[in-house]
Amino acid sequence: MGTVLISEVGPRDGLQSVKSIMATADKCRWIDALVAAGLQEIEVGSFVPVHLLPQMADTAAVVRHALTHTGVTVMALVPNLRGAQAALEAGVQKLTIPVSASAAHSLANVRKTREAMVEEVRAIVRLRDAVAPFVKIEAGIATAFGCTIQGAVAEDDVIWLASECIAAGADESGLSDTTGMANPAQVRRLFTRLRAAIGPHAGAAHLHNTRGLGLANCLAAFDVGVTTFDASLGGLGGCPYAPGASGNVVTEDLVFMFEAMGVNTGIDIEKLMAARAPLQAGLPGEVLYGMTPEAGLPKNWSPNVRA
Repeated sequence: MGTVLISEVGPRDGLQSVKSIMATADKCRWIDALVAAGLQEIEVGSFVPVHLLPQMADTAAVVRHALTHTGVTVMALVPNLRGAQAALEAGVQKLTIPVSASAAHSLANVRKTREAMVEEVRAIVRLRDAVAPFVKIEAGIATAFGCTIQGAVAEDDVIWLASECIAAGADESGLSDTTGMANPAQVRRLFTRLRAAIGPHAGAAHLHNTRGLGLANCLAAFDVGVTTFDASLGGLGGCPYAPGASGNVVTEDLVFMFEAMGVNTGIDIEKLMAARAPLQAGLPGEVLYGMTPEAGLPKNWSPNVRA
């Protein structure tokens, strides 16, 4: 059935929605547990102004710790050139740039038009090429499936923007269900169009479980050729515009689904579920989601015996 890459985004996308500040040492222990479980790509934080997001004030220190591990790509989100410069100075191996397909969301989120964000991507690519040409850049197309501010987002706008980001020099462009509005038919349609438009540059599916369709949408993306999926341990984080709703796809449930189908993730699911312990220890008051951790693995489960 093939292989997929699960990109763990909890230390960034998960924590950015949490009010309690997780201590640096706890973040590092959590990342150690994720690496031990076999995660090969981890978004460890974001380089944003500290006054806007105090949770990410220690991202450079977390990056330095994550880099002590081998076999894992250390990734960070950067919203602009200044953030990219700080990330590259810290040694980040992959940059993710959020570029919103919704014109209204782009202005609200980064105070730039979509066209200005494409120019920002171009500037970050120039910087990368000059100082760290081995670093990969992904332009994540936010609000690709709908926007809480403007409502529907034209599919033509999504494909246009992804194509513009690749033309600006990004290595990949994936699609993000920022507000949890996507459905499987829409996911199949948009990722099919994305792959037709930018071919091998088509990147990850970043899907949310806000309305309970996270796994269904991931499977729909997989069915049309997507092989990289973002997820968050315990479903931590998600859309800040849907208070009280589970947001990110739960890493444990996503890994179980693929492994049960016979799709290799390279992740030890028992060690993955054990990684919830350092996360919970660092955020003792935070609710963690996940059906697989709650139910446990099926009787006689093993990586070589798929249900």
